[in-house]
Amino acid sequence: MSNNTRVRFAPSPTGALHIGGAHTALFNWLWARHTDGTFVLRIEDTDTERSTLEYEQSIMDGMRWIGLDWNEGPDIGGDFGPYRQSERIDIYNKYAQQLL
Repeated sequence: MSNNTRVRFAPSPTGALHIGGAHTALFNWLWARHTDGTFVLRIEDTDTERSTLEYEQSIMDGMRWIGLDWNEGPDIGGDFGPYRQSERIDIYNKYAQQLL
């Protein structure tokens, strides 16, 4: 199989990992492993009023508890970081300016 496969799980850290999120993460993780691809954890922390680092950690702990690991993410880095949406504002602004 191809090793160019890149899939991601992008939870919002506004609460603990729930069954729907775990389901999505599991299927993406399985596909990445099946294709010898990359599984990316990206944190959708744009809801600044409700997002917390405690929930982010809780989500990662929950994923580890069910046996999921990731190749790139906010805690381990990678070639395409940062992996928190709130830390990508400068990147988004750069490309938005090119479109204007």
